[in-house]
Amino acid sequence: MSNSETPLRHSKSLRLSILTQYYPPDYAATGQLIEELAVELGKQGLSVRVFTGQPGYAFQSHSAPAREYFQQLIVQRSRATRIWSKRIRGKALNGLIFCLRAGLHLLRTRSRGDILLLTTAPPFLPILGYLAKKLFGLPYVCLVYDLYPDVAVELNVVSRRHWLVKLWNTVNCHIWKQAQQIVVLSPSMKNRVAAKCPALNDKITVIHNWADANWIVPIAKQDNWFAQNFNLVDQFTVLYSGNMGRCHDMETILNAAQLLQHKPILFVFIGNGAKREAFEAQTRLLGLRNCRFLPYQDKQNLPYSLTSGDLSLVSISSGMEGLVAPSKLYAALAAGRPIAAICEPQSYLQALITEAECGAAFSNGDAKGLAEFIRRLSIDERLVKRMGEAGRRYLQSNFTPDLIAREYSKLLHQSVVSEFAPSPNGMDRKKGHQTNRIAQEGDKATM
Repeated sequence: MSNSETPLRHSKSLRLSILTQYYPPDYAATGQLIEELAVELGKQGLSVRVFTGQPGYAFQSHSAPAREYFQQLIVQRSRATRIWSKRIRGKALNGLIFCLRAGLHLLRTRSRGDILLLTTAPPFLPILGYLAKKLFGLPYVCLVYDLYPDVAVELNVVSRRHWLVKLWNTVNCHIWKQAQQIVVLSPSMKNRVAAKCPALNDKITVIHNWADANWIVPIAKQDNWFAQNFNLVDQFTVLYSGNMGRCHDMETILNAAQLLQHKPILFVFIGNGAKREAFEAQTRLLGLRNCRFLPYQDKQNLPYSLTSGDLSLVSISSGMEGLVAPSKLYAALAAGRPIAAICEPQSYLQALITEAECGAAFSNGDAKGLAEFIRRLSIDERLVKRMGEAGRRYLQSNFTPDLIAREYSKLLHQSVVSEFAPSPNGMDRKKGHQTNRIAQEGDKATM
């Protein structure tokens, strides 16, 4: 690409393009987070374009506008593809089709922006970043939500020794080496990526997920219409809200519910996922009357559903540490409720909860310890209040949309600067001058 064609030319602010398969009205957590991030980055002066798909599994919406505009944000959607969408192979095929459409979009569009942000939804989407850099000189950042092929290996979808796994790992390393930055969601995920490609350690940045503490605020159960509608006011309620998927330890929760079945304690599960049907059937088989199941809630109901419980549950299956990061943790912190996390002993969840003093973490399979913690909280309102307030304060100090968006803004500006900085021999001075201007804008955005 010649100097006159550099994507920095004539730009008034950093222009960011985001590729992601899921975006509202889909209820996938990745899509909700990208929407909030895009809006926040727009508030900080970035011009943001999102290319995404039509709803794959939204609540009541089977389609959304092909184009939407919101201040500094433009959203463009491709056509929908729903082939066997509830099966792993179907999801993989749908993801591949979206990748092809996203690739055509990059080829056809004239507004690719100054930098590309690609999520791992679907997992092979970052390949387009590698191709965009080779074809157009466009720098890119990889946002790793779930670490593949490792997740597929742990779920026994494919053998660790399979040729596809070896190829996938090789491709990942090539993609990451060409990326300006790799963003991961936890320290343990950073360790996993660094172990695969040790030379990239300095390129890997941990930026946590977040929750809006101004939108999700603690509501007393007696004043909460959701708690009233589902008769949760007068019972100590243990809440699990979100995906009940293959990566989540539902078995330990089930065993804890069984241990507490004769106590005045109710378990409420809101959401769906690969494990829900079997999990719900198991509660019926065991005759557990202390478990209730509700569907995913519309986004406008979340401030009420998330505060309808007295304790929030977060879980990761054994072997999944560093491969996934549950976003439900941050919303639970915002709700001002204690957290009980089921995870491996070395999990970042345990370290975070200990530092925040907002709950307790239990090893996978420790149903007895979890049940005892729940029983203890059910008879100690002061402890519930203290832990809930501590968790909310911790979130407000570390994981708000504004704070996290500032981290992304700084990283994106620095990524553009490092890609288009003048060479040591003094060439590309004009390009470097333009880069310095963007760097200054990035500094202002993070003040």
